[in-house]
Formats: sequence, structure tokens, C-alpha cells
Amino acid sequence: MKRVIANGRILENGQLISRDLLIEDGVVKKIAPTIGSDGIDDVIDAQNNFVSPGLVDVHVHYRQPGQEQKETIKTGSMAAAHGGFTTVGAMPNLTPAPDSPENLNNVIKLNQKDGVVHIKQYATITTNRGGDELVDFPALKKTGAFAFSNDGNGIQKSSTMYEAMQQAAKLDMAIVEHVQDDALTYGGVLNGGAAKRLGLKEMPWVSETAQAARDIILAEATGVHYHICHASSKHTVNIIRAAKKAGIHVTAEVTPHHLLLSDEDIKTDDPYYKMNPPLRGEGDRQALIQGLLDGTIDMIATDHAPHTKEDKAGSIATASFGITGSETAFNMLYTKFVKTGIFTLAQLINWMAEKPASVFKMADAGRLEVGQPADIAIFDLDDPHKLEESDYLSKGTNTPFTGETVYGQTVMTLVDGKVVYKK
Repeated sequence: MKRVIANGRILENGQLISRDLLIEDGVVKKIAPTIGSDGIDDVIDAQNNFVSPGLVDVHVHYRQPGQEQKETIKTGSMAAAHGGFTTVGAMPNLTPAPDSPENLNNVIKLNQKDGVVHIKQYATITTNRGGDELVDFPALKKTGAFAFSNDGNGIQKSSTMYEAMQQAAKLDMAIVEHVQDDALTYGGVLNGGAAKRLGLKEMPWVSETAQAARDIILAEATGVHYHICHASSKHTVNIIRAAKKAGIHVTAEVTPHHLLLSDEDIKTDDPYYKMNPPLRGEGDRQALIQGLLDGTIDMIATDHAPHTKEDKAGSIATASFGITGSETAFNMLYTKFVKTGIFTLAQLINWMAEKPASVFKMADAGRLEVGQPADIAIFDLDDPHKLEESDYLSKGTNTPFTGETVYGQTVMTLVDGKVVYKK
């Protein structure tokens, strides 16, 4: 099938320029000022909107199998497509966990059957994402693991992490970690300022940074690619910066919510503001922004974490951690950072498409070029749009951004040249 995307604008050398795209058999075949319609099966009129490489999110939670009431592969991947994402990395907090070739293979098959975007599946580091019994790393790589992570369960024992890194390094695979020393969380749920204000337990920043420091030393010793999930503290940014200067193979991501919000935004006991790691202080938020701008932090990842209404009811003290992100990430970041001149559009696309693809060696994602798969998002950068709960395709509606007026609404998303979302 031959399809043309006409009258769009693409990014070239940091500027938006008018271009048409020819897609044939799921691949971008030509990019030119104009492409005729002779012999073309379908023409998509982009109406002067921004034609972007499909976004890449290395950190989502799809809950299937085991917690389908929160999200399924179908609803999660539809939400990703609604947000302009065409490739995602799905975390292994599943039941059963993808800790064996059989369990991993079953999840990969489900992803392929029900997913409307490309889904890369993480395997666990230890059996059932807990304890210290390491998985069979070579067998899981052979089965198709994207990388290794215990997701929300930080590896508590140093020797377990050290041995896991040695195994992953031999296979040229990444260790991707939610950095948290459980002994230093003290059962906390919020950063210091908000915790004191609302009379709730504090989760101190040191719970994140202490384990990040430990792991960076172990990464230096083993040579592994070590990736830090959702950095939240200025102290973590500082040690990542030092590690990179020392030549240690460490990369890091930051979430939209940690860039957009600080604990000062938590005015009431509202569980929609409960996430792990918690929102930190305004100084931390500014350090995360600076870390992106100077290359200390490599990419933006949503940590899309859908929950039921019941999970997020009541108090921050008892509700589940996590907020959704797939459907609000690009438009919130574009509105709050690009429209205000803090980021350029080219920087945002780099952090949300090109960089995650390059860091995780996805040669077939993150770029809009001739010869690449036609994984494409079309965004309306000009017309304002109100985020409404009724528009979400995820089962989870747990985000504090509902009600915001944003620019950058997704008009259409294509995966391998096929339309998987249309406004």
C-alpha cells in the first residue's frame, strides 16, 4: 500500500518546514516539498500540523497479566498511541512476573496480539521481582527481553546487584532500576515540605540518592549499562553528572510530572499527587530541568502507572503510588516548556524519541527518515485543547493534569504506516 502524508511540517535542523511523506509497505520511502497522488492508495492531509517521529517511552506499566482491572495491554497501548507514542518499554510488575523464558514468552505473545504500538518487554532481575535469586539472564535475553529491571522493587542487597550487573554486562544488556533503599524510606509517602504540611510521613531524598550512588560504583566495577528510572532529587542529578564525567556508563530518565510539579503544588491530601519517587522541592525540579538541558539526564519517560478509582481513593497515606502519563506527556510538556521558551521543540523530540531509541539501541525507532519504519505522530501545535477524563483511552484516569488547557494535541498516530489512533 502506498500512502502520502501531505501538507505537514517536519523538524529539520531545529526548524519546522513544509514537507510531504511517501509511505510504502510500512516504510518511509520519500520526504519532499510535494509528492503527487499518482498511484497513491491514500492521502492523509496533515493540515499544516507537526509531523513527528513516533515518540518512544521506555517506562510504562500495562498490568496484564494479573491486574487487568487497572490496565490491559490493549488499553495501555491505545493510550500510548493517543499520546503520540509508537514504541514503549513495558515494566515487569506482572503476575506471573516475566522471570522465566516461559513467563516472558507468554507476555511477549500477549503484547504482539493485543498491542497497537511496538511493545518492548522488560524481564525481571530476580525471581518474582523480589529476594536475591537471580534469573537466567542468557535464557531471557534469548527469549526477547528488552532489558532487566525489578521496577518498583529496588535491589536491596549490594551483592545481588553486583552479580546481576556482571551477568547483564556479559550480554551487553541494560540494568534499569527504580533506585530506592527501602530502609531509608521510613514508610514515607511525600517529600519533606508537603509531608509536614499535611501531617504525613516523609520519604527522604536520601532513599533514592544513596542507592543510586551504590549502583553507580557497582556499574563502574562491572562496566554494565546502568539506567536510573525517574530521577527526582537534585542530589541524584549531581551524582549522575559526576558519574558521566568519570566515564561510567550510566543513563537516566525523568518523568513529565517531576519536571512539571513540585511538592509545593500539593495543596490538599489528594492521592492523584502520590507517586514514587514523590514530588520533591522546587530546587529539585529546577535541577531536573537543568540536568536535561546539560545532558546529565538523557530522556523523558512517563512511568505511566494506571490504577482503579478505588486504588486512588481516600488519603495519600493509604492510596496506591503512581499516576498515568501516556496521554498527557507531550501536550503538557510542549505547553509548559516549549511554548514558554524553556525548551525547543527539537530538544523535546530528542528527549522523547531520538535519545531513548539511541540509548537503548533501537535502530528502528525514534527517527523520521527515509528507510525508517513509518512510526509517526501528527500533533496540532496551534489549537488549545482541554484535557478531559472522558477522552482518555487508558483505564486509569489518575492524573492531576485533567482540566489543564494544552497545546500539542495528537491528531493521528501511525505504526508501520497503519493508522492506530485518529482524533
